[in-house]
Amino acid sequence: MSEYSTVEHDVLVIGAGGAGLRASIEAAAQGVSVGLVCKSLLGKAHTVMAEGGVAAALGNVDGRDSWEVHFADTMRGGGYLNNWRMAELHAKEAPDRVRELEAWGALMDRTPDGRILQRNFGGHAYPRLAHVGDRTGLEMIRTLQDHGIHKGIDVHMEVTIVSLLTDGDRVVGAVGYDRERGRFRVFRAGAVVMATGGIGKAFLITSNSWEYTGDGHALAYHAGAELVDMEFVQFHPTGMVWPPSVQGILVTEGVRGEGGVLKNSEGRRFMFDDIPPLYKDQTADTPEEGWRYVTGDKEARRPPELLTRDHVARCILREVREGRGSPHGGVFLDIAWIDEKVSDGPAHIKRKLPGMYHQFKELAGIDITKEPMEVGPTTHYAMGGIRVDADTQMSSLPGLFAAGECAAGLHGANRLGGNSLSDLLVFGRRAGLHAAEFASSHGRGTVDAGQVETAVREALAPLERAGDANDGGPYYIMQSVQELMQAKAGIIREEDGLREALDGLRDIARKAAGVAVNGNRDFNPGWHTALDLKNILTVAEAVVRAARERKESRGAHSRTDYDGKDPDWGTVNLVLRKGEGGEMDLRREAVPEMRQELADIIQEQG
Repeated sequence: MSEYSTVEHDVLVIGAGGAGLRASIEAAAQGVSVGLVCKSLLGKAHTVMAEGGVAAALGNVDGRDSWEVHFADTMRGGGYLNNWRMAELHAKEAPDRVRELEAWGALMDRTPDGRILQRNFGGHAYPRLAHVGDRTGLEMIRTLQDHGIHKGIDVHMEVTIVSLLTDGDRVVGAVGYDRERGRFRVFRAGAVVMATGGIGKAFLITSNSWEYTGDGHALAYHAGAELVDMEFVQFHPTGMVWPPSVQGILVTEGVRGEGGVLKNSEGRRFMFDDIPPLYKDQTADTPEEGWRYVTGDKEARRPPELLTRDHVARCILREVREGRGSPHGGVFLDIAWIDEKVSDGPAHIKRKLPGMYHQFKELAGIDITKEPMEVGPTTHYAMGGIRVDADTQMSSLPGLFAAGECAAGLHGANRLGGNSLSDLLVFGRRAGLHAAEFASSHGRGTVDAGQVETAVREALAPLERAGDANDGGPYYIMQSVQELMQAKAGIIREEDGLREALDGLRDIARKAAGVAVNGNRDFNPGWHTALDLKNILTVAEAVVRAARERKESRGAHSRTDYDGKDPDWGTVNLVLRKGEGGEMDLRREAVPEMRQELADIIQEQG
């Protein structure tokens, strides 16, 4: 029998970003005991990298905004494949969650009359993003941690979960290990909330941090839960491209929201070349004014740089491929030009975008108040994830809840900027509330020692194979996955490339199954990487299989062999589940019919 310690909680939350913290706070408020597991240190969650703001229809800058407009924008951006109930709840509840965050101590930028300031962002009809300069996610994490620390939550830092535990058809806990010494822990719980973030490290160029190896997606899948919409991976249009050491680091959409413009090597603002008819009035527009965004009987002027992220990313890729890119394979993002329009231009930029100013100054030697940035697309966000009930956030596996990026449904085919942070707040709260209710009514299940032993044995296997030659070890295998996914399942996809990706993943999986790691469990990053491989390979296969199946281009899923949307696919979600033989089963499922009053809202908003 392996040695391990056992910890018991009513609710176990895996992941300590915005969703995990908000879920923990809400569960603790119901009077149950809560354990919070984070792969890194508390406060280091990837949410701190969210810069632009929280999308909520507060109407502080433009009184025409409302939950109805926000709902319609979210559905339109998601290609109408969204879970419409989630989109409704999100649009209605986001303002209260932002005001709640402010009441807990968040220091937001203010309007002249003292209200929360809001900025423009891609795909949103009106200025909607409440923000703190360009460090909104950091302020969110600070506020949630400061508030949560008084709730009696037990925090387990630098612990990685390797398996979920089940009792019959429900989840009853998890097996993990501490990353420092490699000692195993069994967490027994009445309910589990998954809040582990995304899958960005399955790709070579990404804005995501090292933790984003698809752990929550894969753990839920292997325990029996369903995944949905995995073909939709968002490539943020603006990541750093130079120097190579910082390639992929996010350049917030807030730069464009504050007036930054995209230009090619000819100095031309190329985004005016491709504005979808839906968004423009054919009257003459000037680069300074932007184009006319018409929604129902409401109208606003928007710069073309604030079209949806998938569209902007493809336009940038077009400029690079056609030879009009920047010296290092991107395009130019220029915010310095506003010095001509604003009396204190440099000071204004530093005040509005302090993080970006220091990021480029220190990492690339560029003063963004004087010269343009080089930017290009970077893997950023997974719209697909664990399939959940809209109201409760419970997965198809009883006792397992999910919130944040690892949960699917809200964003459909493409996420609008800023919707991720309000998603964390709205559905983190709901997941914590309903997980506490489930745990209270069902109690803690029985932990099967055999399941624990199996999980521990599989985790230790790479160390027991130490010394075997295995094509470069875990780091090489991980890089092989990332390069394959970047080349064959990235921004642009086609049948031959996706087939090659699937074949390649099978070959890599065979190598990963025999991967060997030298040394012991103490302070062994090679071992950590070897264990991450199972999760990375699972989510990579899910992305490729779904991308092959969806034979159209919609939202963040773009295929050169099926250009444009296909009406037959406009009402279909792709659902993945682990088959009895261990294979990945995929099925098509019709999008549920929307309530008539919500359909009327979309019709009214145009």
